[in-house]
Amino acid sequence: MTDRAAAAPVRTLHRFAEVAESYDLILCDVWGVLHDGRRAHVAAGEALIRFRNLPGERPRRVVLVSNAPRPWRGVQAILDGYGVPREAYDAILTSGDLTHDLLAQHPGARVHHLGPERDLPIYEGLDLELVPAETAERVVCTGLFDDDTETADDYRDVLADFRSRNVPMICANPDLVVERNKRLIPCAGVIAEAYAEIGGAIVYAGKPYRPVYDAALSKAGKLDDLPALDLARAVAVGDAIRTDIAGAAAAGIASVLVARGIHAEELGLTAEHHTLGDIADWLSRQPVEPDAVIERLVW
Repeated sequence: MTDRAAAAPVRTLHRFAEVAESYDLILCDVWGVLHDGRRAHVAAGEALIRFRNLPGERPRRVVLVSNAPRPWRGVQAILDGYGVPREAYDAILTSGDLTHDLLAQHPGARVHHLGPERDLPIYEGLDLELVPAETAERVVCTGLFDDDTETADDYRDVLADFRSRNVPMICANPDLVVERNKRLIPCAGVIAEAYAEIGGAIVYAGKPYRPVYDAALSKAGKLDDLPALDLARAVAVGDAIRTDIAGAAAAGIASVLVARGIHAEELGLTAEHHTLGDIADWLSRQPVEPDAVIERLVW
């Protein structure tokens, strides 16, 4: 086991340009990096555009990798609305896409949708029947029905019923929380976590699990008629230790943590005038460390 206390300190970046030449592919998180749930982080989009325009032996590519429980076109529409330029990325891969692919393997399935109606496009084009919880063969959890007021405790009874019938769950958003309007909002991951605690069977569609990285690398590889990318030339950028950073590490990909995201309060970055200081102690208490930390994604 590596002695983390003796390891070299994590590098702090002032600008992504400091390391950009080292990479040909960015797997970029969306919520917390490119927008805050209301509007785009303009500088982040500009940084990705600058990266894509760098000269090199092969095109510089950006694949947005999101735990959003909806198809990629739905995420693109949201990004358009927030003002994230399409020139900032080459492709989008979502947890919704992976969930759709998983459900396609079970034609005719009786599925219960556990989550808000806005996520129903995840089932478009599939051979399945959406049914009440008590008759479901499978359950897809995309989130809480009312994430402003509910917690996982509100789902205790329905989860207990699923468990009594050994109903498998697909968690279509492994995130525990996201930031919205300066608040941390619970996601489908907290319900999946509660189901796992009572012995429920779960398949996670998204970060930090390996299939999403394999799918993202495959999508990136199809953009150009070139040999497979050396993983040393890929980097994941995200704001969550548990998903973005841990997932990248498990996939053998370098990572950059955006500090002013869901961990901002822990890092003392709740006010705009606060700046990133010495975070070595905080990092030493995390299950995994990034290769670098940046306050925001800027060029």
